[in-house]
Amino acid sequence: MTSSAASMNADEKNKRMIHTAGCIIIGDEVLGGKTVDTNSAYMAKFCFKLGISLKRIEVIGDDDGEIVEATKRMSDSYDFVVTSGGIGPTHDDITYQSIAKAFSLPLVLHQEAFEKMKKLSKPHPSQPDFSWDTPSAALEAKKRMIVLPIDKQRSEKDQVLFVDEGLWVPISVVNGNVHILPGVPRLFERLLEGMKGHLIPRLTDAEGEGVHRIYFSTPLAESAVAGFLTELAVKAEPHGIKVGSYPRWGKSRNTVTLVGRDKDFMESMVADVEKGVKGRRVTHEGEDDEPGSDKDE
Repeated sequence: MTSSAASMNADEKNKRMIHTAGCIIIGDEVLGGKTVDTNSAYMAKFCFKLGISLKRIEVIGDDDGEIVEATKRMSDSYDFVVTSGGIGPTHDDITYQSIAKAFSLPLVLHQEAFEKMKKLSKPHPSQPDFSWDTPSAALEAKKRMIVLPIDKQRSEKDQVLFVDEGLWVPISVVNGNVHILPGVPRLFERLLEGMKGHLIPRLTDAEGEGVHRIYFSTPLAESAVAGFLTELAVKAEPHGIKVGSYPRWGKSRNTVTLVGRDKDFMESMVADVEKGVKGRRVTHEGEDDEPGSDKDE
């Protein structure tokens, strides 16, 4: 985004066309190695399919200052920002409060989300006496998950999305383009997919129909094709096409890719690429694997 885009207000960011994206993975458990992050990979595939250019993925801890800094910077830099993690019921789940602080917003108990929570969630077996009508520590902990950053000067419908009828979990949208999602992968994936209907009208390339990837399988080591790929990249760059090379350790063949929007030009390159890498076009990586090694010897 340009500096003028960075100065847009929240309503303008909420309506502008989406070209770029950023993803923030929040959690000490990720940085400490306890949890393996899969959400950023899912986000990358999601963006690719929709023709959105994912520009940055960051992993940060449950730290107020880092969350504030990262969300403000990404909101100013990219059209569509997604955060993952830190919105549970415990003391270390601080994403809502930190993002509210980042944009000087109050935290408000969202009544519709509370009603959905009461209707769709069930008490844990360890809480047989839990009641929605009786004050308790457990009730307050649950409410932490629906106390959301709200800009009272803007329409609430643009700030809180319910994208799946089977889930009570809201997507809080802050500053027009920061979308706060849970870290649990099955919820993250389900909610991200549920956002498609809201995103498609703002895409220049809805459903990613204009983004293409062509795979090539080659038996040659990367060093053997490096010169050819360097020349190929120079030829492809003016057409917005990126050339990629990916070694596959323990496999007999490596992968070369073309990624871009100019499908006709990409197709015109196929024969030259197959000849240059002494390989062939495949539908997916690993299609023609055989036992062997791709070590660069």
